[in-house]
Amino acid sequence: MNKYKLILYSTIVSVFYLSNANSISLPDFTELAEKYAPSVVNILSEKKVEEKETEDKEDYPEGRSPFPFFDDERFRDFFDRRQPPRNKRPQRTGGSGFIISEDGYIVTNNHVVEGATSVKVTLNNEETFDAEIVGLDSRMDLALLKINADRKLPFISFGDSKRSRVGEWVIAIGNPMGLGGSVTAGIISALGRDIRSGPYDSFIQTDAPINRGNSGGPLINLNGEVIGVNTMIYSQTGGSIGIGFSIPSELVAPVITQLKEYGETRRGWLGVIIEEVTEKVVKDMDLNEERGALIQEVVKGGPAEKGGIEKGDVILKFDDFPINKMRDLTTKVANSEIGRKAKIELVRFGKKINLTVKLGRLEGNEDSYISANESKTSQKILGLSFGELTQEIKRKYRVPSNIKGVAVIDVGEDSEAFSKKITTGSVLMSITHQKISGNLTYQSTVQVKDPVQAFELLKERKEAGDKRILLRVWRPEYRVSSLVALSFGKE
Repeated sequence: MNKYKLILYSTIVSVFYLSNANSISLPDFTELAEKYAPSVVNILSEKKVEEKETEDKEDYPEGRSPFPFFDDERFRDFFDRRQPPRNKRPQRTGGSGFIISEDGYIVTNNHVVEGATSVKVTLNNEETFDAEIVGLDSRMDLALLKINADRKLPFISFGDSKRSRVGEWVIAIGNPMGLGGSVTAGIISALGRDIRSGPYDSFIQTDAPINRGNSGGPLINLNGEVIGVNTMIYSQTGGSIGIGFSIPSELVAPVITQLKEYGETRRGWLGVIIEEVTEKVVKDMDLNEERGALIQEVVKGGPAEKGGIEKGDVILKFDDFPINKMRDLTTKVANSEIGRKAKIELVRFGKKINLTVKLGRLEGNEDSYISANESKTSQKILGLSFGELTQEIKRKYRVPSNIKGVAVIDVGEDSEAFSKKITTGSVLMSITHQKISGNLTYQSTVQVKDPVQAFELLKERKEAGDKRILLRVWRPEYRVSSLVALSFGKE
């Protein structure tokens, strides 16, 4: 009897669900897709890469290893017998963008077109145009392009991302995996997300599927407004797992206006290095609450020093705008007019102080902290010079917070390191070499913490007769850490 009751109950529930399914209201994205897909473009950028010829061909024909798997691309950094020189070959990068005016201005990501010798834009109707790069902004990963058509082009406008809400429906249109004109839908998962990728992190997080090739495409709300520029995903597989990030329109619009007017950004500059106010800072400094931006360093001769700001101050307000998190100050200063006098409210030894500071220009002053801090640096070895991994270097090159080591501050252009894409802003994390103990030979890995330590260890291995050394390096171009093998004697 209980069995029949259960079947009857299940049937009633199923009928109730099916009868009410049609009453559930879900958004219809067809009109949005039809109206705004023509405003989204595919972008193909091309740059030439020249592989350097090296002399280390050893005793194998054509510089190849006696073991075939040593020549596999995946093992080249470990067992590199140096391939014969190749001719210049084009490297192509695909991405997305969207038209913001009828005369052909297009927004995309900086990383889609940076370093390109040519950029081609393909419209929704398959028309292709050569594009001009009007301006780039690497800090916020934005770029502005321009194409010239013989007619007015369909475009889409920015909305106000400050009005966006978690749970709101959005769509993404772009060129994922080279499949142009693809539309995906989802909701806003979070707002103001700080993922430690740069100084202006305040991303919109969305579960609308975003994959490789979506970079630079728009995130659109149900009102048909661009509230974000899709820029990156979190994934351990390379594909979408429902965690994508978009730069909010409130940050994008001022940058694009500057790129259009000047061809570059003109950000305000305070001349300080700041850190978050943590619970420990609150206790140590006898503060009332866990908010504000703590001044870690003041650049000598900068606007902050001239205005009376000191190391250890905690900034609470900037022009009457409350500073709750460190990045609030970073964003407000950057979006301020150069030369404007800003009102600053801060706490110093428990006492509130009000100051007025005349803002400078960030561009051209990025490296001022080096002379102010007098950072420790090393001599050059393997074509590399090392310096301390300061907060400013982390911000400038968008070094993730989990990357530890020493910064590469200079690279010889004729070095093997340069040919393997170790550039200024790379981070040396560890050094691995062979160690002999009795009859045993094993690998020893040393974590790098100091520029002089790194130099001395490499010098020691060179003088010990090592021919090659294995470095774990985080490189800005790839944005991941990997092992790179370098040969001594190729300074």
